[in-house]
Amino acid sequence: MTTTADTSMQADVLIVGAGPVGLTLAMDLASRGVSVILCETRRFAEPPNVKCNHVASRTMEQFRRLGVAQQLRDAGLPADHPNDVVFRTSVTGTELTRIPIPCRRDRYTETEGPDAWWPTPEPPHRINQIYLEPILLRHTAALPGVTLLNRTQFERFTQDADGVRAVATDMDTGATRSIRCRYMVGCDGGSSQVRKQIGAKLEGTAVIQRVQSTFIRAPKLRELIPGKPAWSYYAMNPRRCGTMFAIDGHETWLVHNHLNAEEPEFDSVDRDTSIREILGVGPDFHYDIISKEDWVGRRLVATRFREGRVFLAGDAAHLWVPYAGYGMNAGIADALNLSWLLGACVQGWGDEAILDAYEAERLPITEQVSQFAMDHAQKMIRARRAVPSDIEAPGPAGDALRAEIGREAYALNVQQFCCGGLNFGYFYTGSPIIVPDGEHRAPPYSMGEFTPSTVPGCRAPHFWLADGRSLYDAFGPGYTLLRFDRSVDVRPLERAAAAYRMPLTVLDIETASLPKAYAHRLVICRADQHIAWRGAHLPADVYDLVATLRGESRRERGRRRALAWEGVLA
Repeated sequence: MTTTADTSMQADVLIVGAGPVGLTLAMDLASRGVSVILCETRRFAEPPNVKCNHVASRTMEQFRRLGVAQQLRDAGLPADHPNDVVFRTSVTGTELTRIPIPCRRDRYTETEGPDAWWPTPEPPHRINQIYLEPILLRHTAALPGVTLLNRTQFERFTQDADGVRAVATDMDTGATRSIRCRYMVGCDGGSSQVRKQIGAKLEGTAVIQRVQSTFIRAPKLRELIPGKPAWSYYAMNPRRCGTMFAIDGHETWLVHNHLNAEEPEFDSVDRDTSIREILGVGPDFHYDIISKEDWVGRRLVATRFREGRVFLAGDAAHLWVPYAGYGMNAGIADALNLSWLLGACVQGWGDEAILDAYEAERLPITEQVSQFAMDHAQKMIRARRAVPSDIEAPGPAGDALRAEIGREAYALNVQQFCCGGLNFGYFYTGSPIIVPDGEHRAPPYSMGEFTPSTVPGCRAPHFWLADGRSLYDAFGPGYTLLRFDRSVDVRPLERAAAAYRMPLTVLDIETASLPKAYAHRLVICRADQHIAWRGAHLPADVYDLVATLRGESRRERGRRRALAWEGVLA
């Protein structure tokens, strides 16, 4: 970590906000040799709020590339603690159904169950942000080229044709800092000052549900919970429905109390009574409140993600009910989509117009994913309202009712917690740096299901190489050309890429266990694992293909053609 007392600083990229999204963006940019300043209001290592509990597979794949996946796997719940999701009449009540999810000890080896089939080197990981963020912070702070400014408040910015000048205030001394950068990214949350200053507005559904969240310490709770432990507990009874997450696997828990439609104000609901109804404990049960937070579930998406050299990512760009764990994970997907594009510009091989791909790709996907989350939220709200008054009745009739409710809860929620579609199914269309081939359309996907595909814009389906490495482990820092037939001469493309210093890694594939989606002899993959082009042979004009991949503007293409005519690029 670099520290400085200067009031004037400069870097390639200024990131406002050092939460998981900002830290991941900084990590990836640093891996590309891009200098970064992180501006954060909190003190160094100040504990984050108890929020996200799930790191998606796509996020873990990128953390693998960035060198922190194993550290994250080793943190959080105990290695043998089940990551199951269980539905009960209360946390300590009767079990209705259970979605089995492997503990982290068995995450790479388990093959049975709805969450054990993932076609990836890095399945999901259940870990709370209070454990996740410190690991990301320590890793990022140690990287060369990264300057972390804690207790620093971003104030305002101006931009010109060459860069951005931001003004920030040292919150302890009141000193003003002037920061000059080529690009700036607002990762500063739902109340983003960066978003407000570029004139973007959040639009959508302002209120879907209200939730009281309480982080508690209850050492005696685990012994009251019957049966096998779980990571997540859903309480369903006519008095109060809620959710509880195991945080350390021993004595700390996060309890979400979902307010009903007729409870529009947070203070209209007694927090303690609600917690006891969710847990299924009486007034004599003792617990301590560590922290509490009341929040509103929304579906809001910014009207734009960019203004010139200034970009938005994460909660600054979109807010929605965090079903399927896709609040933080969608923000990290933003960061990893943007980082390699910024890297291409800073490194000099990408045309400035390549940055147009960020909003063209991420804004439509954000709309899709937020709709998935909102749709699921509405279904869950209806399910909570429909809990039968006799769900806790003893005897065969009660057993039959609970079995029926359990089946319904499983069918509705297995797609949320085993969300292969949200991880691997989404695709980019209408992007200026993806070359459609007109053969097929990208297959549709749902929250839980998807069809592997090599249609340009889709995620490159994973497979293991003959040497035992993951396909993604062999990807280069820019583009990677997968060659499935060595007889295809790809030297013209290599020469064209070299002419513009565009990083192109040629990977000859030798394995007998290919996904059937790979039906073309050549497939070009991007740094973020999405497919940019495919074909049986190279196009006649390889320079035109490279022009698309490096995001050339029309003006630059005209200049390139002139140079080619003069023989400079022959």
